[in-house]
Amino acid sequence: MNKQTFTRPQAAELAQRLKEPRRFIQVVSGARQVGKTTLALQVADQEDMMRNFRIIVERYSDGYVGYPLGLKGVVVGQGDTYEEALADVKSAIRFHIETFGQEAFDEDPPVLEAFMINAEMAV
Repeated sequence: MNKQTFTRPQAAELAQRLKEPRRFIQVVSGARQVGKTTLALQVADQEDMMRNFRIIVERYSDGYVGYPLGLKGVVVGQGDTYEEALADVKSAIRFHIETFGQEAFDEDPPVLEAFMINAEMAV
């Protein structure tokens, strides 16, 4: 998310509630277009709530395709440029996690590194 010059006043309170030992479900409600999503993203962008993902971005003749490692299911983003594909796959990751919660994460240990090589073989 781009850095905001304005932080919603409720961000500090919501962040504090999420850090409490007994984690209750926090509901953010309000009319349309009042900043509920902005508030949630501002709180999620705080350092202790960030999560790192390994994302593969591939270039094709007609554009770019990106996908994360370590998530169950199909999560793909695409775009005409690298930046568009990366932004699209980040959006897809957020949606996937919002939809499936902790079930979205692979139970296996996360991939530490990925290597790509060209291997010439007789077939």
